Amino acid sequence: MALGLSPFTEAALSPIALIGETHADVREVMVEGVSGLLSLHGGLGRPRYEPTRRRLVWPNGAVAQLFSAEEPDSLRGPQFAAAWADEFAKWRRPGETWDMLQFGLRVGRRPRTIVTTTPRPIALLHRLIADPRTVTHRARTHDNAGNLSPAFLEAVVARYEGTRLGRQELDGEIVEERSGALWTREMIEAAREESPPPLARIVVAVDPPASSGARASACGIVAAGITHDVGDLGGIVHLLADASVEAARPAAWAEAAIGLYRRLQADALVVEVNQGGEMATAVLRAADPGVPVTSVRATRGKYLRAEPAAQLTEQGRVRFVDAFPALEDELCDFGPGGLSNGRSPDRLDAFVWAVTALVGTGAEPRMRAL
Repeated sequence: MALGLSPFTEAALSPIALIGETHADVREVMVEGVSGLLSLHGGLGRPRYEPTRRRLVWPNGAVAQLFSAEEPDSLRGPQFAAAWADEFAKWRRPGETWDMLQFGLRVGRRPRTIVTTTPRPIALLHRLIADPRTVTHRARTHDNAGNLSPAFLEAVVARYEGTRLGRQELDGEIVEERSGALWTREMIEAAREESPPPLARIVVAVDPPASSGARASACGIVAAGITHDVGDLGGIVHLLADASVEAARPAAWAEAAIGLYRRLQADALVVEVNQGGEMATAVLRAADPGVPVTSVRATRGKYLRAEPAAQLTEQGRVRFVDAFPALEDELCDFGPGGLSNGRSPDRLDAFVWAVTALVGTGAEPRMRAL
């Protein structure tokens, strides 16, 4: 957004609306903050802040008025040539405030608005992004590393990178959560752990694609381990890795699965044979005849097969070692009708087979520490 005279405008843009979640946010972040408007201007170009009138006045006569998103009706009456809406996705009344702003953007040849926000999956933000008149820019925290404390980057990025919160706050992603999905983001975050305990049994589950080539679906490859039984609860399943590959030739996904098996020193490969029949097991045995392969065949629909794994996650009996963004997206988008995009939930299928194999077979009497 160009404020006042600048290389981007032929004349001063005025009046301008500055809108934050509250009046305090506008003042302390947008105006007086480290990256606020008063800090960005130097010398003769610096605006004069008039707190009692809630406005900024530039030397060239451009004026910006301060508004709170908690008071949509305060935007009735004034008119603007431009607006800056900050942290739009956390406004309590985004629809009402946005609508009132639109009625006031009626000054000049091309009234415009800049929206700066950490994205959240709200309907209005989706609508704005889909509007062909919207120009969208995304910036990750890493892109701004030169202006941030190294200690912050080391501590916060290391802890949250790849998690739902990290993808939202650090990477600027809109992290979706589908109503009616078997898994929720909150459920998965509650199951997160940094490292697994000693494990009694480890399996690598493979959900092979029905075809190969550029149009083939992904090959789901997921590893998990289980602890010894804990009282009446049984063992705890720990998700260890998602090594799924996209549109790979059979030899390529077989190599990825066997590579994960060797790296984790797993006990078995569990392979679904519904789609590819015995071809899947034959490909794996051809790649390494010494790898024990267990064939499994689905007799129920994907949703019914997945329900027990979701229930175990909710009960705390499935843990996620590290973050698995692509797999977690499938889990939190999987409902009775499958994924919302209509694609095959290959990673989810492999995850469910791994959990089912471990909970169903129990644990062998030897401990394994990763």
